[in-house]
Amino acid sequence: MELKDRIRGYLPVVIDVETSGFNDKTDALLEICAIILSMDEKGSFFPKTTLHYHVKPFKGANIEPSAIKFNGIDIENPFRLAISEERALKEIFEQINNALKAEDCSRSILVGHNAFFDLGFVKAATERAGLKSPFHQFSTIDTVSLSAMYCGETVLAKAVSKVGIEWDNTEAHSALYDTQKTSELFCKIFNSKKLEY
Repeated sequence: MELKDRIRGYLPVVIDVETSGFNDKTDALLEICAIILSMDEKGSFFPKTTLHYHVKPFKGANIEPSAIKFNGIDIENPFRLAISEERALKEIFEQINNALKAEDCSRSILVGHNAFFDLGFVKAATERAGLKSPFHQFSTIDTVSLSAMYCGETVLAKAVSKVGIEWDNTEAHSALYDTQKTSELFCKIFNSKKLEY
């Protein structure tokens, strides 16, 4: 089976964002990670390409102190090497579009833990940057639902641990780490059941 035949022509891309609040229209996107998945000759998904960026808040963005305290991001730290939303998304979308061509897929679909949240921030930043998104505009694959079905857990840390994937609480709530663990969880669940056509 080819990747394009697994999810009706969609290319799964795991996304996690860290933000300055919960409102995707007013609050800043501060960090984003995208992991583009591929499929091996046995029909199993695996993480292929990882793209990770620290992002500068857009002009006029609301910064909620409680959100910054939770994710521990120091917006003013020059060692973040933060770039604009437009540049980060352009580079992510370029790599996704390359993968779409290579895999002969029609569109990418966002995979996330509480995926609606990540998709909302990606869509809002895409609109601000005036870019065309490769993602389906409303369909997602949510590992909250998948893990609830698969192992009876909905919290990422608990679901990951329950299925035998290592979890480090000190690394949690960074976009890179959470995306890596979400991609491992997705692959574990999807690879446990191969579809027959």
